[in-house]
Amino acid sequence: MKLDTLEELAAWLAGAFDSGDAAVLLDALEVASRAEATAHLAAAAGVPQAMLRAALASGELDLETTLAIMKVIDLHLPG
Repeated sequence: MKLDTLEELAAWLAGAFDSGDAAVLLDALEVASRAEATAHLAAAAGVPQAMLRAALASGELDLETTLAIMKVIDLHLPG
């Protein structure tokens, strides 16, 4: 999956969170860790990009990072 814009990444992650399925969410986080738009997400969330990519890849996000990401997702959902 190619996620080039913050809006595309926000929609991708929002769908994964909304699924309520842990396996779907972990898979989406791993895909997001490699997405080009993760650089934009990190900047918008105020999180170092390398740290965010590592956290997404491992599926181990702390509460502060998770809340920052969710705020960005909410602000950048398409439509």
